[in-house]
Amino acid sequence: MITVIGTGTGAPLPPDAEAVLAGAALVVGGRRHLAAAPLPATAEQVVLGPLAPALRVIEKYRDRRVVVLASGDPGFFGIVRALAERFGAGELDVRPGVSSVATAFARLGLPWDDAVVVSAHGRALRTALNVCRALPKTAVLTGPGSGPAELGAGLLDSRRTLVVASALGDPERERVERVTPAEAAARDWGAEVSVVLCLDEAHTVSAVRTVAGAPAAPERWALDEDAFAHRDSMITKFEVRALALARLGPRLGDLVWDVGAGSGSVAVECARLGAAVTAVERTADGAERVRANAAAHGVDVHVVHGTAPDALADLPDDPDAVFIGGGGRELAAIVSACAERARRTVVVAMAALDRVPAARDALVAAGLTCDGVLLQASRLAPLPGDVTRLAATNPVFLLWGVRPPAHCEGVDR
Repeated sequence: MITVIGTGTGAPLPPDAEAVLAGAALVVGGRRHLAAAPLPATAEQVVLGPLAPALRVIEKYRDRRVVVLASGDPGFFGIVRALAERFGAGELDVRPGVSSVATAFARLGLPWDDAVVVSAHGRALRTALNVCRALPKTAVLTGPGSGPAELGAGLLDSRRTLVVASALGDPERERVERVTPAEAAARDWGAEVSVVLCLDEAHTVSAVRTVAGAPAAPERWALDEDAFAHRDSMITKFEVRALALARLGPRLGDLVWDVGAGSGSVAVECARLGAAVTAVERTADGAERVRANAAAHGVDVHVVHGTAPDALADLPDDPDAVFIGGGGRELAAIVSACAERARRTVVVAMAALDRVPAARDALVAAGLTCDGVLLQASRLAPLPGDVTRLAATNPVFLLWGVRPPAHCEGVDR
């Protein structure tokens, strides 16, 4: 057996750890863990750095006692995953400590069964940022280049508070600090950060949960038009929205742009499905309408009041998917600008037949494979005398461009 001992957050070794260590032929761990543990003089020590060399040494000691020392709970974004993949879960004796996430929330007196935990350690920061933008309670496991300053810089336009927990469990050096994203971005936090909590302070305590982690998917999507405030029926109809959502594929960790947002119905639906969303709307009353619809559905949508394609140049992060619901004579330029930056998909809705060829050409020119459909639905409508007729909705062309899989490699998930 390979015994994996979680030291907890600044805690001493578990009571039975000394007995396990006494018979160890090999002890693997971080430098500070090895220095603090009562190791037998005969045991070989391996300081954890890159995993591959350590795993090769463990392989050589398979017929003798191996002990791995790790921080917190080693089964929670820890070394247990690599050991189980290499040697099999049945070969592991795991003795967990308390994770930094549990400790940080405990310091604030908050429950965390409704929190989502995302690791930015050795991973691209964009997924963590998008989860923080979309959800009210997120814990981010940080790493070099993905610390509080970088998180703060990416969340300047959000309504979030960052709680930076450093040296958790150390009675002399532990710090738990609430800061704004701007304050976090302006500081050098050093190497002792344990975890960063990203909170919407107005929603830190949710209703009683049955399932931990991210909120469950909504019961319904492609909601009726009357679920949104809109002007003169200027809203993407639910039949069109249903197919658009299917092609956009919004999910937790994604960033979606809704360009020419109008009522923001597509933006709100993408946010309800877990994505971080930026809505671009050229009219001031339209921008306020998007904000109101987002608030009514309890989701966060970042609204940019500006005219595309110029307003798109100021958006700092490339989107995973884009929905274009307006554009007029500038449609081709807007499609081109979005297609150049989209990591996965661009979906375009058009009522005018004349604009379809230019939109399609712009998608193809950006290297996307293009497909589309004309949607023309007829809804049941009552007539006098308790009879029903079919009422046709206006036909809409829906085009979508998809980036080939080879170009999507490196999308962090």
